[in-house]
Amino acid sequence: MSEPLLDLSGHSTTPQGFLAGSVYAGVKTYGEGKLDLGILVSERPCTTAATYTRNVLHSASVDINRARLAARPARGVVVNSGVANSSTGERGIADGRQLTAWAAQRAGVEAEDVLVCSTGVIGHYLPMDKLEAGVKAIELSRDGGAALARAIMTTDTRPKSAAVRFGEYTLGGCCKGSGMIHPNMATMLAFLTTDAPVEQGFLQQALSEAVDRSFNLVSIDGDTSPSDTVLLFANGAAGGEIIAAASPLAGDFRAALGALCVFLAKEIARDGEGATRVIEFRVTGGATEAEARTMVRLLSTSYLLKSAVHGADPNWGRVTAVIGRSGLTVNEPGVAISICGIKVFEKERPTEFDALELSRAMKADVVGIDVDLGAGDGEATGWGCDLSAEYVSINADYHT
Repeated sequence: MSEPLLDLSGHSTTPQGFLAGSVYAGVKTYGEGKLDLGILVSERPCTTAATYTRNVLHSASVDINRARLAARPARGVVVNSGVANSSTGERGIADGRQLTAWAAQRAGVEAEDVLVCSTGVIGHYLPMDKLEAGVKAIELSRDGGAALARAIMTTDTRPKSAAVRFGEYTLGGCCKGSGMIHPNMATMLAFLTTDAPVEQGFLQQALSEAVDRSFNLVSIDGDTSPSDTVLLFANGAAGGEIIAAASPLAGDFRAALGALCVFLAKEIARDGEGATRVIEFRVTGGATEAEARTMVRLLSTSYLLKSAVHGADPNWGRVTAVIGRSGLTVNEPGVAISICGIKVFEKERPTEFDALELSRAMKADVVGIDVDLGAGDGEATGWGCDLSAEYVSINADYHT
């Protein structure tokens, strides 16, 4: 199996046979010039896979997309930022379907071929007059992926996109997410495309596995959005034999998809609202992988621990407190903790370390926290960020 090559060169991340385009339709109130409406579409039929939020008060977009993908694969998606179209009842469903109809007409495909995603403020209706005019103004091109990555942003400070090459094929993707991030089956929004021919069942299996080891292990603040969606389109434009679970290229595809999703998940953590540094949590010694994953999510949502990292305070007691309240299987004599590669706790007692040296190390862009639960072979790695006063400021003023 060859290693996937991650392309961070800044070139287009749109594989063969895909078109994209974006405009400012006036949905966002952040000022003119901020893109807020985009279309991504394949020039040919696709296989399609998706994961969604488990928030039970999910958005109209999630309802529409689930129903459409249960009936047939899709070829594209229309997405707006600024308004989430969530908690909007039957009107929200009707508005979302109408938006896909306009986008389908613009792209020259059937309405049922287009999915819809909306992100932004909950409880507001879509401004349909602005969206209708905006869709008509979108110009689709093979170089439109970069603009799409900007159009899906809300409180994000920068677009997030990348591409992975494996063999003769390309996997490209973009995502958005900065706050209200604690995914449960998906991230805020992520759109992935490949020109490889991939069998439907394997495509869904590979996406679900990749999401579980990437987007589902990133957290900013412990809140799960009602709009979380990851979509993966495979159009086969680069030719070749169909890739299924038993195909020679199945491992390469899994590796490439995993690398892309992990990179994008880490970019979300890096762009967390008010964040000044990324925290990488590496948990070993879990009784099971599931328990290791749970520990990652508990650590990444501890406001005390996140605050300590922000202050470069080597207070490892914040970590033991999370371990102790976790309810997970823990072998206390085997528990060990390291911060920035410096062992701070093992064998039920603190180690000797230079607190000032560790504090200086904790001011790096990425702070690593390693936890061994001493209970088994389960392992997991996830990502979060520190907690600053800026996070409170952003969310205190977000709606008003």
